[in-house]
Amino acid sequence: MPMRLEDKQALVAEVNAVAAKAYSAIAAEYRGLTVEQITNLRVKARKDGVWLKVVKNTLAKKAIAGTEFECLKDALKGPLILAFSREDPGAAARVVRDFVKDNELLVVKALALSGKLLPTADLERLAKMPTREQALAMLMGVMQAPITKFVRTLAEPHAKLVRTVAAVRDQKQAA
Repeated sequence: MPMRLEDKQALVAEVNAVAAKAYSAIAAEYRGLTVEQITNLRVKARKDGVWLKVVKNTLAKKAIAGTEFECLKDALKGPLILAFSREDPGAAARVVRDFVKDNELLVVKALALSGKLLPTADLERLAKMPTREQALAMLMGVMQAPITKFVRTLAEPHAKLVRTVAAVRDQKQAA
């Protein structure tokens, strides 16, 4: 059943609003997947904060116009599902990568990150990007390392003196 004009306009507005706030986008061909498999993909995506939708290519091209994902326009051919990461840049890539491991029929056609079209081989690299919490933990570890090393350096002469006195004591008790 064809969509009414109002429904098409609402869908284009929804996709445009999501694309305007998203960090990364993936377009993947879903040809050959069952409804159950796509439903499982949608459930996993929803849980991980990824917006996932099957959109007609003509509507998708109109929706991404004016956003940083306009670079995907030429790749929108065939039956595609769009995935937008809303919480961290690698979320959509992780969802798609994990799904592709079990279902080879989902084929990634295009990746976009910060307005740049990436080769599809970069899916794994994009999926390995740290989440916000992981990045903050790494940053705090880098910031904490010099202070920790400085404190150890200050404490080392005292610890060495104590170990030397203990060794002398043990030597005298043995003799």
